[in-house]
Amino acid sequence: MLLEYIENAMSRAVYEKLEDGTYAGSIPDCPGTVAFARTLYLCQQELRSVLEGWLIVKIRHGDPLPIIGGLDLNKGIPAGKKAPVRG
Repeated sequence: MLLEYIENAMSRAVYEKLEDGTYAGSIPDCPGTVAFARTLYLCQQELRSVLEGWLIVKIRHGDPLPIIGGLDLNKGIPAGKKAPVRG
């Protein structure tokens, strides 16, 4: 389910070619997910990595996640409880 969520989120990504020829990408449904790279492919890869990190932080903090493509990852995440941190 998590992989499907990531794929759905990535399918909603928007990219822009910047004046210097590099690329910027973001996922509007996931505020704060932004990536920059020399090529579109590298930007897509970086954005996926950013999204994965964003999800880990949101889940660890018990923050609500956007429902994307009908997938609700909030089910099973106890509201207001933080996931245990393991060292």
